[in-house]
Amino acid sequence: MAGELYLIDSNILIRWVQHESPDFRTVDASIKQLSRSGVVCCYTSQNLGEFWNVLTRPANRNGYGFSPEQADIRARKVEASLRLLPDNPAVHNEWRRLLVDYRVSGIQVHDARLVAAMHVHGVKRIPTFNTRDFVRFDDIEAFHPAQLK
Repeated sequence: MAGELYLIDSNILIRWVQHESPDFRTVDASIKQLSRSGVVCCYTSQNLGEFWNVLTRPANRNGYGFSPEQADIRARKVEASLRLLPDNPAVHNEWRRLLVDYRVSGIQVHDARLVAAMHVHGVKRIPTFNTRDFVRFDDIEAFHPAQLK
């Protein structure tokens, strides 16, 4: 497991910076456990975009209602703590292949883009609260963060 890359899903990142979240302790403990075991926790630009979206969206629209300045402080925590898996043409090409090969439609295109980045960067595991979103991709392992306890 040491040195292995894990992509941290956006729904984990969102809870990780919000100490009032009922899931904060689970998320924080899982990221700490992964880091202690030598795993390199990663994110993508897409993760950070989804993160920013939720943080700055009004609370009455299922967001946190933070200002861009407040979101920036939290985004900097993510950037300082995790490794960026950069976008590149290979990620784009793999994403397009996945969309066709797996007949992806609707909101699932976002998860397919994360899987494309995982494929290109050699990542096999993703902690997430939405494991079912990744079931179709049998070459990666999606797991709930509580499974690490």
